[in-house]
Amino acid sequence: MIFGTEPHDTIATAITLSFVALLWVIVVVRLIGLRTFSKMTAFDFVVTVATGSLLAGASQAKVWPAFWQTILAIGILLGLQYVTARLRKASKAFDRVVQNSPVLLMRDGEILHPALASTRVAEEDLIAKLREANVLDLSEVRAAVLETTGNISVLHGQHMDPRLLQNVTRIE
Repeated sequence: MIFGTEPHDTIATAITLSFVALLWVIVVVRLIGLRTFSKMTAFDFVVTVATGSLLAGASQAKVWPAFWQTILAIGILLGLQYVTARLRKASKAFDRVVQNSPVLLMRDGEILHPALASTRVAEEDLIAKLREANVLDLSEVRAAVLETTGNISVLHGQHMDPRLLQNVTRIE
């Protein structure tokens, strides 16, 4: 046990461990930077979820070694995320290995059914995203893109800069 078995010891343990673990996450995030809890990539999302899970585990630890192992794991995960982001920025080859490409689901008002099938996105889900983007007519949609995070971006309006579709995969 960390402090003891009395009820007040349990409360003191929970408060202390939660405080220390949260403080550790804040320190690591401040060192690594704002991108830490972004959802720019699938890896970022996994690290964010894992960090939350580890933080919960740290606050519930029963013995000091388990607490320190969890704290260390949080630091390692966030450090790996930092290194991965730096390597992706430095190397296009590394970026292609660890990052999926966004996929075009709709172009110039036309739903691309092969892309929906390939990405396992239901047409109803795409339509829901179009409604969320305030699309009133499918012909308004310049593009709908399934991003690497799993989100769907909807681009609509009169004109679209072609650079917005750079590196977006089109499935025929």
